[in-house]
Amino acid sequence: MNRIDRWFGEHTTPAFIGFAVAGDPDPETSVRVANTLVSAGVDILELGMPFSDPVADGPTIQRAGQRALAAGTTPDEVFAVARAIRVSCEVPIVLLTYFNLVWNRGIEVFYRDARDAGIDGIPIVHMPVEESDGVREAASAAGIAPIFLVAPTTSVVRQEAIIARASGFLYLVSVLGVTGVRDRVAEETVSLIRRVRCRTGLPLAVGFGISKPGHAAACCGAGADAVIVGSAIVEIIERHLDDEDAMMDALSAYIFSMRAATGAKPG
Repeated sequence: MNRIDRWFGEHTTPAFIGFAVAGDPDPETSVRVANTLVSAGVDILELGMPFSDPVADGPTIQRAGQRALAAGTTPDEVFAVARAIRVSCEVPIVLLTYFNLVWNRGIEVFYRDARDAGIDGIPIVHMPVEESDGVREAASAAGIAPIFLVAPTTSVVRQEAIIARASGFLYLVSVLGVTGVRDRVAEETVSLIRRVRCRTGLPLAVGFGISKPGHAAACCGAGADAVIVGSAIVEIIERHLDDEDAMMDALSAYIFSMRAATGAKPG
């Protein structure tokens, strides 16, 4: 069984999914960052594959990707990072990437390499579900969950098409626009969770803009099965580039506070 499916099958409280860019600020440090996130309470780890044209990412994650690329992080290095993390933990690992990188490597090769690195799920940010057949076949052969994004503007027809093709969880984009810290959870986010919840039993994970305990509590209270936090974690890494011990301490404290806010699922 896929580790993502196993996690949601064995737990009744929402998952805390923590994101970091693989290779930021360098591959070796990013492994230590990931291990710190897991030790601090991340239930599912999401790694971003650095890309030169990350159209869905805000400035914080763009800078992280640039640092990773400057440090020589290639797709091969990303898979090496995942393998190094997998040595010491069994948490599900999700790899967020862009289709350019998958296509350039070869779809089947990419998914075989991801499987061998211990990856459990892959969302491809800008891949239309209508063009996903080849990816889903490769994902199925590798035992990797094809994870799709649903935005507030996604029509009911397209939601149904996505739900029919997805596994692992659905990635709900909380707001229009790119990644980045926001002040509050928008009412459209709560509405999106409820609208999708009535159409599927797949776990719903909410990302883009989730950064505070109150955000996590609001999403979980509306029926989300997980929250995804990225930019806030990457900001902590960026603030402590010159002091790794302080970086790890700040990451641990932040994850602890956010993980506690997911609480139990609403009754």
